[in-house]
Amino acid sequence: MYKVVTTKFFAKELTRLRVNWQKRIVEKIKEEAADPYARHNNVRKLQGRDGNRLRVGDWRVNYELHDDRLELWALEVGPRGGI
Repeated sequence: MYKVVTTKFFAKELTRLRVNWQKRIVEKIKEEAADPYARHNNVRKLQGRDGNRLRVGDWRVNYELHDDRLELWALEVGPRGGI
């Protein structure tokens, strides 16, 4: 189980979403943190930079895994095509 760490930018963008989307996104991040190396259909490796992208409906979450500290860093959330 990885600890979820969020950036200020992520938290600010998340608060701008409707509450039902906030809950769905947070739930999906927790599922990913529980077993980040399991096969998830909605996760892709980012091209051109470190990290992964999690798809939650029309929203995307960019995150990085830090295995040495067992942390999942949620970096940004935004609409499809916006991040």
